[in-house]
Amino acid sequence: MKNPRTGLSWLGGRPPNVGAAVKLLRGLGDGDIELTHEAFHHLQPWRAAGHLRELLMSCGVLPLIDKQICSFERLLGEYLGGIGIPDHEQLARRFATWEVLPRLRRRAARESLTPSTRYFASGQVKAATEFLGWLSNRGHTLETCCQADIDAWHTGRGQHERGRLRGFLLWAIVSKLARPMQLPAQTITRNAPLAERERIARLGRLLTSHDLPLRSRVAGVIVLLYAQPPNRPTAQPLSRIVRLTVDDLTRDGDQVLLRLGEPPSPVPAPVAELLLTWIGQRDNMNTATNPNARWLFPGRRAGQPMHPRSLGALVTKLGVPTTTGRTAAIQQHVLTMPAPVVADALGYHPVTTTKIASRAGIAWSRYAPGDHSPP
Repeated sequence: MKNPRTGLSWLGGRPPNVGAAVKLLRGLGDGDIELTHEAFHHLQPWRAAGHLRELLMSCGVLPLIDKQICSFERLLGEYLGGIGIPDHEQLARRFATWEVLPRLRRRAARESLTPSTRYFASGQVKAATEFLGWLSNRGHTLETCCQADIDAWHTGRGQHERGRLRGFLLWAIVSKLARPMQLPAQTITRNAPLAERERIARLGRLLTSHDLPLRSRVAGVIVLLYAQPPNRPTAQPLSRIVRLTVDDLTRDGDQVLLRLGEPPSPVPAPVAELLLTWIGQRDNMNTATNPNARWLFPGRRAGQPMHPRSLGALVTKLGVPTTTGRTAAIQQHVLTMPAPVVADALGYHPVTTTKIASRAGIAWSRYAPGDHSPP
């Protein structure tokens, strides 16, 4: 910490969370707590334990593991232990151990996981347990589940619940724990993008409203510029925006660029000035948590950026919607050019953009396939 006295004063304080931190530190020092990730899964209170674990990882004392996997493993142990029905617990544990966790680890090897990814993974395990209980009430098990059960369950559920259970059912069928069955097709709904005139008006207000918190203004401006179609076909979700670093803001002569993908996007001069001002005044930089953080939006946990939900709350208070998805952005783009061109430009599979174009009612049947790049 830049001011160690602050940390020592905190450790000598009286709030409950401080007492928990001191107790955990003393347990590590005395050897009562093993210095392993497995030991931290079971420590309470879990918030203090998680905070300490991330500090230890950032210092190199514990091996680095994706934060979301740590949280998932802790929650998984608590949840499985409370199921109470041995057969259901065994199936849920097998699904989580051999399907959900490996998928999370493979993804974490490529990129940092987002909280929404972990929420969905936890929801899949919970949905599996709920479905097993529902089957039991009908006098069935997973092994005796039939197409009529599947149809009855899906008829009484919304799209979110259907999506959470789908992975478990597919895994059970492939693993031959359930007989082959037909699952309803998935449907994706997206909110309409913000009107262009309204988007520009809100952007202007954020650039000129100096009475608003600087962090909120910066976050809102980035969302309006880079997470709102139609002018930004590669709209970025909040989970990507919070992982921006100060190194993603670069210069090319007099032009400031923001790297949300490749190539970096040019930043308008008034916005660039706002971003550069914020870099020198970032929050959460004066504690032991993130003293040398490169995050554009540092968080309160060691080595972690701000939580997407927290950033979303700041932006929403400013009247900036954050729920428009990337599919809506691509849909706006395929209205003006063929799906294969969009796929080439944005790095998507042609099938993906073709499906989005079909849902938008754009066929481009006369468009000739092949390489259409300039000679």
